[in-house]
Parts: sequence; structure tokens; C-alpha cells
Amino acid sequence: MSLSAAEEDSAQEIHLPADIDWEMLDKSKFFFLGAALFSGVSATLYPVVVLKTRQQIAQSQVSSIRTAFSIVRHEGFRALYRGFGTSLMGTIPARALYMTALEVTKSNVGTATVRLGFPEPTAAAIANAAAGLSAAMAAQLVWTPIDVVSQRLMVQGGGGGGGGGGCGPGEKLKIPNASSCKYLGGIDAFRKILNTDGPRGLYRGFGISILTYAPSNAVWWASYSVAQRLIWSGIGVYLCKKDDETGENGVSTFRPDSKTVMAVQGVSAAMAGGVSALITMPLDTIKTRLQVLDGEENGRRGPTIGQTVRNLVREGGWMACYRGLGPRWASMSMSATTMITTYEFLKRLSAKNQEALT
Repeated sequence: MSLSAAEEDSAQEIHLPADIDWEMLDKSKFFFLGAALFSGVSATLYPVVVLKTRQQIAQSQVSSIRTAFSIVRHEGFRALYRGFGTSLMGTIPARALYMTALEVTKSNVGTATVRLGFPEPTAAAIANAAAGLSAAMAAQLVWTPIDVVSQRLMVQGGGGGGGGGGCGPGEKLKIPNASSCKYLGGIDAFRKILNTDGPRGLYRGFGISILTYAPSNAVWWASYSVAQRLIWSGIGVYLCKKDDETGENGVSTFRPDSKTVMAVQGVSAAMAGGVSALITMPLDTIKTRLQVLDGEENGRRGPTIGQTVRNLVREGGWMACYRGLGPRWASMSMSATTMITTYEFLKRLSAKNQEALT
């Protein structure tokens, strides 16, 4: 793969490592190594997800630091990993579905758009957006039940206590209408939700999850593709290693090393993650409340989307929809950076023909 940038006196060409498509991958190695690598990423970022979830369902705005101190003080450090086992069990099949849908769609749509005559950058952006959309929709079949169970476990122990809606140094974060059930673990939570609400209880918020994650993934993958090209065409070109040779037509060739490529991928991923977090934050807050809280009006049936929005606005105006934005922005940016660098590294490890990548 190569990119070109026009200069005043001469042209510059960047030679990037070859792209790896679905047909070039050793599938067994891809899924086995992927499960191990992404489990490690999930373990690292899980406490940030817990903080985001607690903030989203709290009655008042509380800083991430105060929320973290309150959890550790009243519930212990292990509370930051409450529900992690359940989440990890869902990560492996969900990631497998996600990566399969992503790579198959990207390969097929990319080929189709090029054949239709789209320029290569436009074709890449369209293929990435379509791949992100289909991957998110496929993964939500597994992720929604896992989300419902793990989020119930995350907020368990965070309700009641400490009068008022605030969270002072000696107070617990107040959570409105959190499920009154006490769960002994993921399996117990799964059984109790299924017995109380039926299969629909496990897929509470499925529709809005699709509305949240499908556009978010489409925006993220398209933004990632565009951000990479902008960086390589701009300041990224000056960070590359310059070859000593200049072509016959006065073209200066740059061949970036693996560290530079990884750095550009990481920065591009963080930029795309921040944009996606900001755009989809209100939907994510509504989704989390739908999955975790019981409804005042409907009893155990859970609140509707309209009731959830009204409750949020009543508690803190429209800005209440952005509670937990800090942790979510950080989580999505860090997750995007680690995910994409891990993902690209995984694809290179899983390639059938290693010699063809240089």
C-alpha cells in the first residue's frame, strides 16, 4: 500500500505495509490468539467501564474520581471488577462474531466499491463503515444479554445509603430504582432475570443497543480510515524514515518502520474513538438505564425509552444524558487505541504468508 503527497518541488510517496484481508488469514490462529489478546485488553479497561456505568445511572453528577473512591471505600477494590467474569465469558464469542463479520464485509464491500469505480480512499472509507455496521449488529446478539447481566452486577452494592443525590467522601453513590435482586454471580443473575422477565429481560435495550453501537462502529471505522490518511498525508509523512534513494521522476520515497505505523494507527484510533463517544453518549446513557433500572410506573417491567429520557431530564436537564462522558471518552479512546494496535498485530501474527507482508 502506498500514499502520495504533493510537494512544491517534488512528490513524496509513503510505502506502508500491505493490507491483510480475510483470505490471507489463518483462521484458527486468528481466533485463538484474538481471544487471548482481547481478554487482556478487556481486563485492563474494565474498571473504567464500571465507573461509566455507575455515573450513568446515578441521580446527580459526580466526578469519576469521587465515584472511584466511593466504590473502593465502601465496597472494596474488587467492586471495580464486579461482573468481569460474565463479561469475559461473552467477550470471546462476541469478538469472534465481530471480527468475522468485520473482515468478511470489509473484503467484499471493498472489492465491490472499487469495481464500481470509486477512488481507493473513498472505497476504503465505505468498506470500513459497512464493516463496522455489520460487525456491531452481529456482536450485539451476544453482547446485549452479557451487558444486561454484567451491568446488573456492576451496580450491585452501589444503591441506597448516603442521603441525598450527592456522593461525599463518606457517602455511597445513590442509584435510583436499581434492581432489588441480589445476585450471587453471573449464572445466578442470568437465571433470576430469565425467571422474572423471560428472554425479553436479557435483551432489554437491544433495539437501542443496535441504534447506539451500529452507527458508532460505522462512524468509528470510517473516521479511523480517514484519520489515518490525513495523518500520513500531513505531519505523519515527516515522522517516517526517509529512504536514501530518490526515484527517476524526483519522487522521494518514505518507508515507515513498524513503530511509526503503530503510532499513527493508535493516534487515528483515539481520534475516531473520541468522536464516536461524543456522538453516541446520550444513546448509551439511555441504553444503560434501560438495562439496569426498574421502572417506577411499570414495576418490574422496566422503564420505557420515553420514561427514561424524562427521568434523566428531570434529574439534571439534557446534560444528564452526558453523565459518564469522561470515563466513556477515556474508555473508548483507550479501548480504540489498544484494540486497533492489538488487532493489526493479531492480523500480522495470523497471516498465512509472513514474507508477503513486507
